[in-house]
Amino acid sequence: MRGVVIALVLGLALLAVGCVATPHYVPPTHTYYLSPDGDDDAAGTSPDTAWRTPARADHVGLVPGDRLLLKGGAHFHGALTVGPREAGDPGRPVVIGSYGTGRATLSSSDAPAVSVRNTGGLEIRGLILRGSGSARKHDPGILLYSDLRNGDRPSGIRIRDVDVAGFRIGVAIGASSHGVGFSEVTVDRTLLHSNKDAGFLSYGPDFKPQAAAYAHRGLTLTDVAAYDNTGDPRAHDRHTGDGIVVGAVRGATLRHVEAHDNGGRAADDAPEGPAGVWAYDSTQVVVEHSAAYRNHTGSSVDGAGFGLDSNVSDSALRRNLAFGNDGPGFYTYQRWENGGHTRNTISDNISADDGRGLPQLGSIAVYGIDLRELAVVRNTVLVSRAPKGPGPALRIQPGEHGVQIRDNLFVTAGAPIVMGDADLKPANVVLQGNAYRAAHGTWQVRWGEHTYDSLASWRAADGQESVEGHPTGLTVDPCLKGGPLPRIRSVADADLATPTCTSLAGEGLALPLPAGAPQPGDADYFGRTPSGGPQVGAVVPR
Repeated sequence: MRGVVIALVLGLALLAVGCVATPHYVPPTHTYYLSPDGDDDAAGTSPDTAWRTPARADHVGLVPGDRLLLKGGAHFHGALTVGPREAGDPGRPVVIGSYGTGRATLSSSDAPAVSVRNTGGLEIRGLILRGSGSARKHDPGILLYSDLRNGDRPSGIRIRDVDVAGFRIGVAIGASSHGVGFSEVTVDRTLLHSNKDAGFLSYGPDFKPQAAAYAHRGLTLTDVAAYDNTGDPRAHDRHTGDGIVVGAVRGATLRHVEAHDNGGRAADDAPEGPAGVWAYDSTQVVVEHSAAYRNHTGSSVDGAGFGLDSNVSDSALRRNLAFGNDGPGFYTYQRWENGGHTRNTISDNISADDGRGLPQLGSIAVYGIDLRELAVVRNTVLVSRAPKGPGPALRIQPGEHGVQIRDNLFVTAGAPIVMGDADLKPANVVLQGNAYRAAHGTWQVRWGEHTYDSLASWRAADGQESVEGHPTGLTVDPCLKGGPLPRIRSVADADLATPTCTSLAGEGLALPLPAGAPQPGDADYFGRTPSGGPQVGAVVPR
């Protein structure tokens, strides 16, 4: 649709008596059809006069309200492009989708299947998009790209009920160095799988701490599954095989998304590894009621379930489930000392048997060189012995300022419950009101070069688990529904992490979070509210 919309000029009628308001003119809209049995010389405006190829449709300028429909169940080869003079009205979106029975398949071997540049007001729905050839090496299945220098962001784009596979990236939303991206983009009920580098990616210009651009505004992902995005064994210089990556966004909500079985072919010598769902260079990101499991890394880093990576602020990971990932279930990381990673919260999540490939990273990992004002509260972490050896439930490395780790339940077997570096002091990171349980083997916390075999000895030596001189922390049996150390192998198994006795009931401290950090709310992982005081762990006893 590279054609130019012809401008329409209306004449005004001058009335002899009085005056009336000129009605707002709405250009006529059209529905265009594509069918393998069509004819590119036909009108294209009905199923009986359908065009045959996407190339023919690409020469029509789509005005607000137009629809371009591909025959359901049919297969087309080519690409569709919506340019800056097309669409543009979120109130009257252009629709690209299918008609008849089933979804149409659009295959591309040398370009994105659908490209949208410098415009909004568009709905892409009910399609199967497949990539091959150079498209798998270079192109997203759906690309939204803006190189606008100024002005309003294109807004109102919805991607719904789409299946994207075989490209470098499933869906990509990008902006040039000018930093004017998109606003109010929604991806809903969409499958992003079998792509090379990632299922979903948003990106923009490099982060500048004193003038963060945040190219995009108002991103929403719901009921999106990113899986079997394999990674590239020849990509030795970057991470590949990610599920969902959110970058350069102010205000993003991810709800009921899943990322699983990604990264299986990522390069074994890459300096960075993939992860299931993570954000970078963004602010006000919320990931909730989602799952990340069996995500992999080919190298000695990453492979996590969920992450808040460099330069993320005012964001939250809450009420999510991670299990069976090579790396941590949940992590925070900051590469630069610039104050960009601050006021974040990780709360009411369940991590089970994460760190399968890299147990030394822990199941919840807090590391980097300048993490500020982080709250890790009311999470449940279950760690059995990993195939690669024992790993801690919580791993903390230096570089923190104002980090609070409170009211969590940590359960391990034959491994340190917590591992922290020697120069971590309560002024940097404070642990209070947590429950530490050794389901099997010896109870131990490793702090610096010392290993402690009791909560009291650790408290006395390092000052953790104390509030104004009063001891805090628990080592009681939480009586979990799935036994001393439940094995969670599916999303449905999360209920096994429910305490069935009252040993943790009302034992939480619920102390104030760092100023400005997102509040966790009252509900637990399942949405239940405790009746007997603040909770410990992600699940209220019942």
